[in-house]
Amino acid sequence: MIMVTNLSEAGNPPLIYLGVMLAFGVVILYRAKQKHVEKEISFYWGLVLLFLLEILCFATLQTSLGLLIFSLACLLCCFYLPAPAMLPVDRKAVLITGSDTGIGHKLAKYLDDLGFVVFAGVLNEEGLGAEELRKTCSERLSVLQLDITSSQQIQEAFLEVKKKLGNADLWGIINNAGILGFPADAELLPMNSYKQCMEVNFFGPVEVSKTFLPLLRKSKGRIINISSMAGGIPMPKFAAYGASKAALSMFSGVLRQELSKWGIKVAVVHPSGFRTSIQGTPEQWKKLEENLLEKLPDDVKKDYGEKYLFALKNFLSCIPNVSTPDLSPVLQDILHALLAKRPHGLYSPGKNAYKYQLIFHYFPLWFYDCFMSRLEPVPVAPKALEAAETRDKNS
Repeated sequence: MIMVTNLSEAGNPPLIYLGVMLAFGVVILYRAKQKHVEKEISFYWGLVLLFLLEILCFATLQTSLGLLIFSLACLLCCFYLPAPAMLPVDRKAVLITGSDTGIGHKLAKYLDDLGFVVFAGVLNEEGLGAEELRKTCSERLSVLQLDITSSQQIQEAFLEVKKKLGNADLWGIINNAGILGFPADAELLPMNSYKQCMEVNFFGPVEVSKTFLPLLRKSKGRIINISSMAGGIPMPKFAAYGASKAALSMFSGVLRQELSKWGIKVAVVHPSGFRTSIQGTPEQWKKLEENLLEKLPDDVKKDYGEKYLFALKNFLSCIPNVSTPDLSPVLQDILHALLAKRPHGLYSPGKNAYKYQLIFHYFPLWFYDCFMSRLEPVPVAPKALEAAETRDKNS
């Protein structure tokens, strides 16, 4: 920041003060998000006091001295924001779905290290992920066979958790299990892709929540649903996945309102690009691609063309390159949702989460659509559109 020595050097003091206020305001809000500061009345009163201090400095002091004092006050606010009030771990019991790999696997280890009693639901209790949890985690962690699309397995998991808890209470449910499916244009996706995404990403968490809620009412605990950035804003190629995650986010909001009378707090997490195994393996990609091509009508396949359909493979392979392997922001947000006395209703971990939401909510839709189209990883145009463009140029 360039300091000025007198009013004549200051240019336009009101504009300078306004610029400094906006800059520090953004920094304070960003720091508050990082530290999970509880934005109660006292927090907003603090911002009002800073604004009044700015007016006082502008009205009574030279520009340079006033800006210096105001800047120091803002810096103090940035570095000395109050830490959120947190509950003790105290061997609280939590159920996590989808603990075989990715966020669920890391979360099970993370919470176990902190002293939680963890019930790690896995799709395959004989798989490598389940075996690693048994070997590396404490005796507090229990691995449960839990396919969230199976009502029978959900009920069996409920009885097992209830049995192992004894007289203790279940504190939290973390609905993490999910699938991505094959990213492609909405018209190209077969109906079974939409149904599968809804079954795993929406109906599964709904049934798990409904089944375990009687235990949560006793503890006045927490439900945390892991949605996605694609569940909050429209993103090309994610029609099936995004729609299922949007349904989960809406369900979470309704639950938050309805369960507040029971003392149960509900949060939804919208992570941005983190490197997990949700996109699957090359073998799974091949099966999904074959399923897509088999279900395509001939006229649709002809209009899009083999070149465009083949280029869709590149989308999946690009996902790890634009994702971060550091899952700590997600884990810390989930921990805050579990233990904060006043958890947030929505968490958006990841450096790009706010950027995309900001553009979608506060810019014209045409600007957002243009912005997203420039991120399109499939540069090939459908065959019919290329042919039409060529005819237009030649006519």
